Amino acid sequence: MKVWAIANQKGGVGKTTTAITLAGVMHNRGHRVLLIDLDPHGSLTSYFRLDPDDVEPSVYNLFHQTADAKSVVRQTGFEHISFLPASTALATLDRQLGTKDGMGLVIKKTLGKLEQDFDYVLIDCPPMLGLLMVNALAACDRLLIPVQTEFLALKGLERMVHTIGMIQKARKQTINYTIVPTFFDRRLKASNDSLITLRNTYKDSIWEGFVPIDTLFRDSSRQGIPLSIARPSCRGSRAYSHLLDYLEDNEADISYQLVNQENEA
Repeated sequence: MKVWAIANQKGGVGKTTTAITLAGVMHNRGHRVLLIDLDPHGSLTSYFRLDPDDVEPSVYNLFHQTADAKSVVRQTGFEHISFLPASTALATLDRQLGTKDGMGLVIKKTLGKLEQDFDYVLIDCPPMLGLLMVNALAACDRLLIPVQTEFLALKGLERMVHTIGMIQKARKQTINYTIVPTFFDRRLKASNDSLITLRNTYKDSIWEGFVPIDTLFRDSSRQGIPLSIARPSCRGSRAYSHLLDYLEDNEADISYQLVNQENEA
């Protein structure tokens, strides 16, 4: 089971869209996917027509140990996609449990109980550093950082990369991350300049492609259907299909390198 977290400390950069559209591509390829909504705003939960204000049980119950992992898993109506819904009460967890031992590993332990049920897990993170993002980073094999191709989003990325550095230093472990340029509009100089800056600054950590502006993302959200399922051949869906190809190839390269290192040792 591969676990990828999707995070950025700036909102509105396409985190939920990335999680849902990637899940749709995986679904189309026959993979079993679990989406986890860790954002108290509950955008992913709302996408699948549940209300974060009154959903029960939810991820919140996992932290308070009032529900087991399998009872929180919900079906989406799409054969290969399930999800763990968010409650707005997640916003209170740092105050309630932030200093309690073991709270940073709740999601990782939850996934240990679901390991045989899914091929991929995609975690939609909140746009702030706290208990929820710490859980996502502790549980994931890779971090995806969607970044809107505009100046203010680049400043937000600097904060996110700084946060990753702090966590890596504190835990003495590497966090593999991939930057995903989003909302790219080739007609705009600002968008083109931002993409060039991203590629020059983060050339070792950035996907070579980009997710273009596509109004169909908004339409699919209203319908509650991942664009990659509703319109798999449109440009937005094709972009995420290429992204998944890249990530899977990258995972294969990392696995090959690790096997070689073990053999050499």
